[in-house]
Amino acid sequence: MNAENELLYHLDQLHTTELGIERIKRNLSLDTDQVVEWCREKISAPEAVITKNGKNWYADAGDCIITINSYSYTIITAHKKGKSGRRL
Repeated sequence: MNAENELLYHLDQLHTTELGIERIKRNLSLDTDQVVEWCREKISAPEAVITKNGKNWYADAGDCIITINSYSYTIITAHKKGKSGRRL
């Protein structure tokens, strides 16, 4: 199973910490408390590109990049992308 399929297969196991919720909301200027569900939707979108580098998955979800630990399925952080497509 490739990394993309493996992460998508385990979407139900995604979670984060209270500090993770606050960090993601701040970094992406989100106005929702359902951060994990928001990330699930972004990761499962057809246009999302999922790669694995070391112990983390990176979901390039259009306007942001979401970082997920590949062992625990913890959403570590998320960042907006700049105009060049690179993380800010």
